[in-house]
Amino acid sequence: MTFGIYKGVRTALAAVAAAAGLGFIAPSAALAGDLEYGKPGEPVNLVIGYQPYYTESWSGVIMRGKKLYEKYLPKGSTVEFSVGLQGAVIVNAMLAGKQHIGYVGDMPGIVSTTKQDVADIRIIASVGLGTDACNVLLARPDAPKFASGKEGIKWLDGKRVAIPLGSCADRFAQEAFRKEGVKPEAVLNQNIEVITSGFRAGKLDAAVIWEPTASRLVQEGLAKRIASGATVNENDGAFLTMRADLIKQRPDIVKAWLNAELDAQLFLADPKNAMEVAAMATAQTTGFTEKMLWSSMYGQNPAESGGATTRLTLPFALTPDVMNLVTTAAKFLHSIKSINVDTLRADAVMPEFTQQILKERGLSAPVGKVMAQPDSAYKSK
Repeated sequence: MTFGIYKGVRTALAAVAAAAGLGFIAPSAALAGDLEYGKPGEPVNLVIGYQPYYTESWSGVIMRGKKLYEKYLPKGSTVEFSVGLQGAVIVNAMLAGKQHIGYVGDMPGIVSTTKQDVADIRIIASVGLGTDACNVLLARPDAPKFASGKEGIKWLDGKRVAIPLGSCADRFAQEAFRKEGVKPEAVLNQNIEVITSGFRAGKLDAAVIWEPTASRLVQEGLAKRIASGATVNENDGAFLTMRADLIKQRPDIVKAWLNAELDAQLFLADPKNAMEVAAMATAQTTGFTEKMLWSSMYGQNPAESGGATTRLTLPFALTPDVMNLVTTAAKFLHSIKSINVDTLRADAVMPEFTQQILKERGLSAPVGKVMAQPDSAYKSK
C-alpha cells in the first residue's frame, strides 16, 4: 500500500520558523466578514469539516454516517461534509468562510481561535480526550523488545526520530524526551508519507504519529509500537469548533448540532457499536482496511508498549481535564511561535452550550468511554 492520499497535504502542522503557524492562511488574507445564516428556526445550509483520518475525532464520522443532525436541525436544512486530511485544512476553510463547523485536533483547534483578525472561531465542545490517539511512538520492526514503554523511549537516545513538528505528536515527543532525559541524534520534521517511506527503506529508527496511521503501519509490518502518551502521562485531544458569526446569529443551530454530537458520542462509547463504527470509517476513508480502523479506536495494545485500557474518553463538555490540555498546548504552541499568545482570550473557549445541554438531558461529563477490546472482539463480515 502507498500513502499517496497524504501527498502534499499531511505536512508538518507548524515548523518553528513558519510565520503563519500551523500552515494557516496569514492575517493579510482578505477578511470574509460575517456570513448570513438566516433567522432562528429557519432552515440552514451548513458545511462541516471533519477528519475521518484522525481517530480521535470520529464522532464526526458517526454524524455523517448516521445523519444524527436530521433529528435536531430545522426542516429543510442541508449539511455537507468535507474531508480534511489535517486540521489546518479545515481551519483554513473556516477562516475563509467556506466551512462553518470543524472537527479538529487540539493544536489546530487552539490555533484557530487566535486568528480573529481573519475570522472569529471558537471551541465549543470536546470530541475526545486520550493518551494514545495522537501520541503513538513507533520503532523500526527490528528494534529490541522492551520491558516497558519508558525503556523504549530511552532507547531513542542517539537515534533518528521523525515527527510532524508543531503537531500533538511533537508536543508529546518533546515531553517524553524531557521526562526520560533522551537526546535523539536527529529529530526530523517529516509528514506521514515520508515517515512511511523512511520505515520501508530502513532510514528511521522511530517516529511519533497518530491513529489510524499508527495501526496501519503496525499491521503492514513496517513498524512496531513501543510507547504512547500513557507511558509518560501525556494526553491528546480533539475539539468541535464553530464560527462565531454562526454562534451569534443561530444559537438554535448551536444547540441542535451539539445535541446530535452528544448522540454521536454516546453511540461511539457503546461497545456494541464498534463494528458499525469501523464500517462507517471504512466507507469514509481510502487506503485502510476495516481491521486497521477498528484497531485504531478499539484495539487493545500491550501495557508495556503504552497500551491504555481506556482508548478514548468522551468529555463532550469542556471539563477541567480538557481545559488543562488547552492551557498546556497553548503554551507549547507559543513556545514554538505558532501563536503569539501563551494564554487564549477568555471567549476563545465557550463551555456554556455543552453545560446547558448536559443539564437538560440529565447527563454529566464525561458522557462515555471507549474501552480497549481484544482482537477476538473484531468480527469481520
